[in-house]
Amino acid sequence: MWFIIKSYLHFLSRSTNQYGVHSPFVYNLLTKCFYDRKKYQEYKVLKNYRQRLLQNHTRITISDFGAGSRIFNSPHRSVNQIAKNAGITSKRAELLLRLVKYYKPAEILEIGTSLGIATAAMALGSEKANIITIEGCPETAAIAKEELKRAGLLNVKVICSRFEDYFATLQSEKFNLVYFDGNHTYDATLQYFNALLPTITNETCWIFDDIYWSKDMTEAWEEIKKHPSVTVTIDTFKWGIVFFRREQVREDFTIRI
Repeated sequence: MWFIIKSYLHFLSRSTNQYGVHSPFVYNLLTKCFYDRKKYQEYKVLKNYRQRLLQNHTRITISDFGAGSRIFNSPHRSVNQIAKNAGITSKRAELLLRLVKYYKPAEILEIGTSLGIATAAMALGSEKANIITIEGCPETAAIAKEELKRAGLLNVKVICSRFEDYFATLQSEKFNLVYFDGNHTYDATLQYFNALLPTITNETCWIFDDIYWSKDMTEAWEEIKKHPSVTVTIDTFKWGIVFFRREQVREDFTIRI
C-alpha cells in the first residue's frame, strides 16, 4: 500500500492536463474524450448493469490464475461483493465507454472479463464493434455471459480460457483496442504484451489496468514504454495507455483525469 501512495504522490507532482500537452493527437483525445462531460444515455444502461450485479448475492468459487486479490481471502465470494470491491469504477467504466465512442474500434479484445462491467462499457460504446473477452474463471465467465445477454449486448463473445491458451490460437487476427485487466504481474504483463504485438495495427490502442498495482507491475509498464514499437504512452495512474502510430513523435505523457 505504501508503494501505491508514494507512486501517486509522484504522479501528482509530474502530471498535467490538456493545457500542458502540445501534441495535437493527445490534445484532441483529452478534450474530446477524457474531459467530455456530456451525459450519454448509455451511462444509464451501464449503471443498471452494475446495479443488477450489486443486488446479486449468489456465491461463486473463483479460479484465480493471476496476482490474487488484496480484498478477498477466500475463493468463495458473492457476486455483489466482487462488483462492489473488485470491479472497474463507474468513472473508469464511463471513460472506457467514451474511448470506444471516440475511436470506433472495429475489433476489441479484453483480457480479464470479471463480471463484465468493463465489457459492457465497451459494448455500449459501439454496437458495431466485435468484442472478444477472455476470462479464466468458469463461474465468473458464466455470470458475465448471462448479464451481457440480459443487457442486450449481443456484440460480445465471452471465452472461458487461460489467457496464454487463447493467445496460442491466434493466427492473423488484428485488434484495434485491447484492454488488459488480467494477471497483474511483471512476467505475465510482458508475456501478454509480446504475444499480442502481431495483432496491432497503426491505429491500435492498448489499455493496461493497474500499472501501479505493485513495484513489479510498474516495472513492466516502464519496459513497455521503452519498446521500439510504442510511440505514444499516457499514464493516468490507474491506466497505462499505449499507441503504435508510426507517424507520431515519440512521447510519454502523464495526465490527470
